[in-house]
Amino acid sequence: MTQWHDFLISRTATIDLNCASDPAMNRLFDLMHLGFIAVRGADAATFLQGQLTNDIRAVTAVQSQLSGCCTQKGRLLARVRVLRIDDTFYLQLPAERLSALRKHLKNYVLRSKVTLEDASAELLRIGLAGADTATVLADCGLQLPEAVNAMTRSGEVHVIRVAGAQPRVEILSNFQAISTLWDQLVAAQVRPATGAEWRLREIQAGIPHIYDQTAEVFVPQMINLQLLDGISFRKGCYTGQEVVARMQHIGTLKRQMYRAEVVMDTPPQPGDELFCAASTSQQASGRVVDAAPIEAGRYAVLAVVEISAVTSGEPVRLGENGAVLTLETAEVNGA
Repeated sequence: MTQWHDFLISRTATIDLNCASDPAMNRLFDLMHLGFIAVRGADAATFLQGQLTNDIRAVTAVQSQLSGCCTQKGRLLARVRVLRIDDTFYLQLPAERLSALRKHLKNYVLRSKVTLEDASAELLRIGLAGADTATVLADCGLQLPEAVNAMTRSGEVHVIRVAGAQPRVEILSNFQAISTLWDQLVAAQVRPATGAEWRLREIQAGIPHIYDQTAEVFVPQMINLQLLDGISFRKGCYTGQEVVARMQHIGTLKRQMYRAEVVMDTPPQPGDELFCAASTSQQASGRVVDAAPIEAGRYAVLAVVEISAVTSGEPVRLGENGAVLTLETAEVNGA
């Protein structure tokens, strides 16, 4: 990844900081804040089937999927994107969670013919978003997948469509291909943007991530993973499955994820506690899942909140006496 970092420095790219001014404008993103675990071996598919919330059999050369990896108590250690390239499965997640998830999965390998490797430097990744994404890709000899989570391949370059109000893709390949493509896109007047803007678009699309501060805090349904086709309720057993299935078929979901906005001087952080006077819990009424700036002092937020607190009409605050969140629909946007 040092090679990629040096490449970006050598290009001295001007980053457009005005991220919310024109969401339709074509934007280019460095996605190295995300990492990959490569899962290889004769038992790779069977192993992952026993560890992830989704059905690994649906992952093909043209179809990725969102999924979760849980503890035995059904609490999420990570929310991953699973893709397959040739005989290798890749799990994509925030780089800060990669080491912990890899260590967790190794505990379940036992005698399985499986290897788990950090492949973050092997498969580089950039993002592209904007109204003209299909045309921009076509000019580079690449194809926009028709559906969210679908994947196309052109030589060694892989394009995955991700949810969003405007067409949005991740582009994956080796250093040579990605660096050449970056130069092509910049030459085509696609403007490099900040990682914060990519995070903003994820939030606006209702796509959650699990960070160190929120590991083992949420069950999958709390972050709407079932709405993102990230849970299979027919696949059979996996670590944490009993808790997840009970929540779906017998239990009552008391907390779920909402999009929100908040005006405050300091940025909200994943894991920040939320409070509401109408809460039925003696603990916090919810937690921040993710946050990103829209403009100075104004932030987009994904938050898991008690449903009863939301329907009460009482304000939901960041901290016991903090800023009030303006809560929006929990529906997934652009998926």
